[in-house]
Amino acid sequence: MYEFFKSLHILGLVLMAGNVTVTACWKVFADRTGKTQIISFAQWLVTVTDFSFTLSGGFLMVVGGYGAAYAGHLSLFATPWLALGQVMMAMAGAVWVGILIPIQIRQARWAQDFAIIGDVPEAYKKDSRTWLIWGLLSTVPLLVGLYLMVAKPYYW
Repeated sequence: MYEFFKSLHILGLVLMAGNVTVTACWKVFADRTGKTQIISFAQWLVTVTDFSFTLSGGFLMVVGGYGAAYAGHLSLFATPWLALGQVMMAMAGAVWVGILIPIQIRQARWAQDFAIIGDVPEAYKKDSRTWLIWGLLSTVPLLVGLYLMVAKPYYW
């Protein structure tokens, strides 16, 4: 059972970290075109892929991680690398839920309008910069969690 849950956990990380990395790249390139229809389509894809891959990846990470810990008889809070890994996941999730999702919802609404009207408002551009910065910052805890999962350091 341990290997099954660990595989789910790794699959979740691949889906989540892969999606946030790739999404940021193609959104930046789409925004740089200045073409409203391209930007609008890219923004729609950001929303679809985040709710498809990032959310499902996070779910698999949690289920797989807790399942592996249970099957492997590991203490979630007494094992330092597991405790810190949970903190890292919570930090990334808090940024996503508290900052990134509200921005994406605003941008999706704007993108529907400016694809028709033809002008990208400055507020959208400002939100794009904020989204990119916070999105990149939210990947740091995921990468720390990846390191902890692989290295499993027992000392601090």
